[in-house]
Amino acid sequence: TSDSRANLSGAGLSAAGHPLLGAAVELAGTGTHLFTGRLSLQSHPWLADHAVAGTVLLPGTGFLELALQAGHHVGCDTVEELTLEAPLVLPEKGGVDVQLNVGAPDDSGRRELNLHSRAQDAGDDEPWTRHATGTLA
Repeated sequence: TSDSRANLSGAGLSAAGHPLLGAAVELAGTGTHLFTGRLSLQSHPWLADHAVAGTVLLPGTGFLELALQAGHHVGCDTVEELTLEAPLVLPEKGGVDVQLNVGAPDDSGRRELNLHSRAQDAGDDEPWTRHATGTLA
């Protein structure tokens, strides 16, 4: 909505233009970009279709979609590598905050990416879980 876009710009962020990523920001002077969002079964009910033994997980294609979206945003159209390190579990109630960090381009234009999450109600001192790493080209 226009209200959420106004709130983003007021905080120095821009809309990420994707249903799984809410905001994007380029970190000044670094060439690094940070994409953020919140995933929940309430806001993304279709995610409930990917349950394993009663536990809802973000499917591998979801990680790929996030990487592709971030890549398009920074001018990289190829996900050259994507390694899944830990499942991203979606709770029945509440959600998880996600951060996708895309590093500065190297000499060949490739960029590293890292995707982390933690519960939306986690305290600031609680660690983030790294779920995926990869390379955009």
